[in-house]
Amino acid sequence: MINLKASLSILLLTLLTVGVSTADSNIGPLFGYTGGNNGPEKWGNLNPSYSTCKTGKNQSPVDIVKSQVARSRTFKSLTRIYNPCNATLINNGFNVGIHVESDAGVMVVDGKNYTLEQMHWHSPSEHRLNGVQYPMELHLVHKAGDGSTSVVGILYQYGSPDPFLAKIKDELEELAKETCAENEEAHIGLGTMDLKLLQKQTRKFFRYVGSFTTPPCSEPVVWNVLARVRNVAKDQVEALKAPLSAEYKNNSRPLQPLNGRRVELYAEVD
Repeated sequence: MINLKASLSILLLTLLTVGVSTADSNIGPLFGYTGGNNGPEKWGNLNPSYSTCKTGKNQSPVDIVKSQVARSRTFKSLTRIYNPCNATLINNGFNVGIHVESDAGVMVVDGKNYTLEQMHWHSPSEHRLNGVQYPMELHLVHKAGDGSTSVVGILYQYGSPDPFLAKIKDELEELAKETCAENEEAHIGLGTMDLKLLQKQTRKFFRYVGSFTTPPCSEPVVWNVLARVRNVAKDQVEALKAPLSAEYKNNSRPLQPLNGRRVELYAEVD
């Protein structure tokens, strides 16, 4: 267990001094989702390093309106090759995620390799399809050797249990017990995890250039939102929310304007 309250001033000083290159990292819950002084509309004022949340023109998430999407003639298929690797379940304060070791595998985006670094969940979903907001969204965060970032977004509707979450059911319950105290985070070792359940064949996906959806809302991020909506059981979504404090149980950033950006579709030819 790590007490965050004592180190809050150090974290803020570090952010001011060196900035944060990767959002959605474990920097502590310095922002909120429920309005007030630290809600999404105030993120850009909370810290100088968060200013892009207010001034950025390529922010995420967005509503993907299928009738306005252009089919790309240049995109290549989204290849993901994940390996069994050592993983850790983490309560980041503002979401629950999994950090993986460097040998977790890669995603190939138009011939460029991006290494899987971490994944985390938001509920309800941040991206929407034709205005529909789903109960859950998984973000798989990848980084290339040049520091650029690409994220896979997977949307979930209520239905049959998600096989991947089923594998960490006991650890999620343990995580909830470990994080009852305010301003604390917990790490639960998962051992070696097989990530193949996350690399199912991707026949259709939407791509656009956006940002991270938590402060500092860094740009640019290449987003790949899968067109196929997967299933998750309601109790699995509740298990992901259980470790979080009330302010972060619903951790979805509001939709952001496209500002002229194009959302493109890759559809595999049968």
